[in-house]
Amino acid sequence: MRRSALEFYRCPETSQPLRPLDATGDATEIRDASLESPGGRSYPVRTGIPDLTYPPTLPSSDLQTLGYYEREAGVYDKYLPLTFATFGVDEDQARNDMVDLLRLSPGSRVLELGCGTGRDTERIAARLGEEGQLFAQDLSPSMLHQAVDRLRGSKVQTEFSIGNACWLPFQDNCFDAVFHFGGLNTFGDIRRAFSEIARVTRPGGRVVIGDESMPLWLRSTEFGRVLMNSNPHYRFEIPFQDLPIEARNVRLQWIIGGVFYLFDFDVQEGEPTANLDFEIPGARGGTHRTRYYGLLEGVDLDAKSLAEEARRKSGRSMHDWLTDAVRRAANAELDDQQR
Repeated sequence: MRRSALEFYRCPETSQPLRPLDATGDATEIRDASLESPGGRSYPVRTGIPDLTYPPTLPSSDLQTLGYYEREAGVYDKYLPLTFATFGVDEDQARNDMVDLLRLSPGSRVLELGCGTGRDTERIAARLGEEGQLFAQDLSPSMLHQAVDRLRGSKVQTEFSIGNACWLPFQDNCFDAVFHFGGLNTFGDIRRAFSEIARVTRPGGRVVIGDESMPLWLRSTEFGRVLMNSNPHYRFEIPFQDLPIEARNVRLQWIIGGVFYLFDFDVQEGEPTANLDFEIPGARGGTHRTRYYGLLEGVDLDAKSLAEEARRKSGRSMHDWLTDAVRRAANAELDDQQR
């Protein structure tokens, strides 16, 4: 049974549940009410769309991005197809190929960040059935209302909200998949955005995300120089360092003329796991963990040569020989001090 959308919303500042309040101080639906956390923070709902933007004062890069999209919302769809036409790429095929990577089923619950005018949103909705749920968020109210109009005839439950991708207003592990394409470079805190995406995606869920970036091997070509001069966003580097530690099976590809990067990965909990404690065969010996945590101060070259010779004569690994030697020397020293 499909759950109420309100169950998944959270205060982006405190992660507390939100409840709708109308002029009487009570309401049961999000529409025509404000959303309030137990801590007293209130978020307005206008024309049925909650504004869950946090922090109240956005970083300068987010403010600049917001200003751009608010100005361009009315003509955005008119000029966007030029990007695909420049590289002779079929837009419908390219967008469907990206959505394919989400591996959706009809009952999936999906979050699209930076949904813009809904060009990808409608393709995601087409993969969902009556039991599916689609949450579409954007920082720009004007862009979001374009998406609302585009999805007006959709039979899929679609919940729209205004918000900042760096502070997501959703509970942990609530989405089967998260999608974003075309605005990551301008996020005020890309690392935090990735962390938030991992937080709201269930273990085993999928993430597909990408943006412009001229590949390093093309930046000195005429192709690269001309495009980076025309659109400075091509100068952004791929944020490898910001990927979340929860990402598994990470794949990267370059699409749309080879100048847009696209990550897709699975989400799991915490760091990857591995057996770090098995005995490694060979002269060095030890385990991965002891080799990291068991390091001591370096010795002079004569002492090292003596140790290596003694180790060979003993027939043991350096780890075993050195562990015994250190223990014997330390115990002898401690015994002398106790006498």
